[in-house]
Amino acid sequence: MKADKTLDVRAFMCPMPIIKTKKAIEQMEPGQVLEILASDPGAKEDFPAWCKQTGHELMEVIEEGDVIKIYIRKK
Repeated sequence: MKADKTLDVRAFMCPMPIIKTKKAIEQMEPGQVLEILASDPGAKEDFPAWCKQTGHELMEVIEEGDVIKIYIRKK
């Protein structure tokens, strides 16, 4: 999947990945895709819930070893 921007939050645990994602998405244009690289297992539940709450589109969640890749399209 092609992303317009990548945000690496692998060094952080909840709630920091969501806080950093919120700040990154605010600087993007509607329709752009943000790729988030996370390592917190809670991210698999946190990001879908956050997208549902904010209206952004959760496009895909992929686990590759210790890395969780999350793709979100800004509303």
